[in-house]
Amino acid sequence: MTRTTTHMKTTVGVLVLALLLFVPLFATKGVGPLDFWWWLAGNIIVLLAVVQIADDQWRRRIIADIRDRPGRKVLFGLLSAAALYVVFWLGNHVMRALFARAGSDITAVYAFKDQAPTLRIVLLMVLVIGPGEELFWRGFLQHRLESAYSGPVGFLLATAAYTAVHLAGGNPILVLAAAVCGLAWGWLYLRYRSMLLNVISHTIWDIAVFLLLPLT
Repeated sequence: MTRTTTHMKTTVGVLVLALLLFVPLFATKGVGPLDFWWWLAGNIIVLLAVVQIADDQWRRRIIADIRDRPGRKVLFGLLSAAALYVVFWLGNHVMRALFARAGSDITAVYAFKDQAPTLRIVLLMVLVIGPGEELFWRGFLQHRLESAYSGPVGFLLATAAYTAVHLAGGNPILVLAAAVCGLAWGWLYLRYRSMLLNVISHTIWDIAVFLLLPLT
């Protein structure tokens, strides 16, 4: 078995695990004591633990990235989060004007906030969800797909996978939002190769669009 074959089998195996973890989450939106936020954070922790075993270079890439001009990457992350928020602000008005059910679908997305205290959501977003999603979807999956195929192909495949897990929620607005975010953060990683930049962008955008400046 060649190194490339082993590489892809490992990547596909971890992706299948991600689907098994995330699809039931979005389909049920939380069960019993495992509300959506605990379950989402738990899934991410499990995946990152598996990634550390599956890719022995993953942690080294993250450490090297943090040490290389971190201030510039933090600034770019903040600016990209602001730009993405503007895209969603405009899209919110367009979708509500074009589609009668868009308002109810958007409200359904924000209903996830009712499952947990705001402080817990903020802490999980900052400490686990925002960073963890980028470390998995871009730092592991997109990175490995780009190394197996061309950069753009790997970027699009990873974005498709990221979008697909949200289909189980049955909410077109949530799927569209995932696709737009996946394209934005995937392109950032393709262009700048920085997990720190992506983590800042994702985390700040999460806090802004979901809690500080909700689009409701």
